Amino acid sequence: MSTSARARDRVADFGTRRDGTRARLFTIGRPGGVVAAVSDHGATLVELHVPDRSGVVADVVLGFDDVAGYESPRNANLGATVGRVANRIAGASFELAGRHHRLTANAPPHHLHGGGDRAFARVLWEVVAHEDERVVLRHPSPAGDEGYPGNIEVTASYQVAGDDLRLEYHATTDAPTPLDLTNHAYVNLRAHGEATILDHDLQVLADHVLEVDEQLVPTGGYAELAGTPLDLRAPTPLRARVTALTDTPALGLDHHYVLRDGAGELRSVARLSEPSTGRRLEVLTDQPGLQVYSGNRLDPPVTGKRGHRYGRHAGLCLEAHHLTDAVHHPHFPSVVLAPGEHYEHTTIHRFAST
Repeated sequence: MSTSARARDRVADFGTRRDGTRARLFTIGRPGGVVAAVSDHGATLVELHVPDRSGVVADVVLGFDDVAGYESPRNANLGATVGRVANRIAGASFELAGRHHRLTANAPPHHLHGGGDRAFARVLWEVVAHEDERVVLRHPSPAGDEGYPGNIEVTASYQVAGDDLRLEYHATTDAPTPLDLTNHAYVNLRAHGEATILDHDLQVLADHVLEVDEQLVPTGGYAELAGTPLDLRAPTPLRARVTALTDTPALGLDHHYVLRDGAGELRSVARLSEPSTGRRLEVLTDQPGLQVYSGNRLDPPVTGKRGHRYGRHAGLCLEAHHLTDAVHHPHFPSVVLAPGEHYEHTTIHRFAST
């Protein structure tokens, strides 16, 4: 691992994993501005410190104090890098090149966020570089992990640049395999453990969501937003929208927005703001879709960092990735990575205050 002299002092022990290996926490960024802390367990965003309109800095992502929390069955992928494939794969199986592949059905009967113990969120990544404002992690995933074909070499990079937290994923394979990564941070712009996200305002630059069945698996159709609680095309207070969806199978917002044209190009896709602190977050990505999840299943509450209790709607996930269950819908953009191809994904979280 290459480490700058200053960064060497910003590495902390993060506890012992169940397999006996030690996890660590790597801090990047400049005090007084945006500062992030990333663990090598799951390439996980553990802390994200951001100033408000008065210059008061708060940690705005949900998380745990040590690796034991992240290995707990109560952990809902807080801050993790999820993969090989984010979100659901129907029936925990797919066909590729004439072969049937059976995946771990960790959300029976479906596969969710990469599966079980060998999902990217649960393995120990190798830190290959740690500098003042950047940490780069690597994970070689062998063929057969959670049922996926192909050996994958994947890197995840977190970089603080001014008011931006930039996430980049890169990967190659030696055999065709689905691959679709995202970060699963739960954001609360007031601060983690402070109230809920229901008084935040959200705008998503999309005109459709994926149509889903009762198990939240896409049907292959696109649903119009106009006249529905899912319409976030203008900045919208979340409370009324989430409340209107409470009695649906999603229990609130848990929908995949089909972003406007420009997939493959970095562009602004969502804006989140919190009136009392003035903190604002703009999400830029090159991905075609955005899963918006209002933390509906954080119930009963889980104890997180500094003893804070995270209950329902304690954080909002804005997960940029390809369209959910693309392996079963040929008209969706493909998530299959082939030998000789290079998987690339960039998402930027840009902070400001007013």
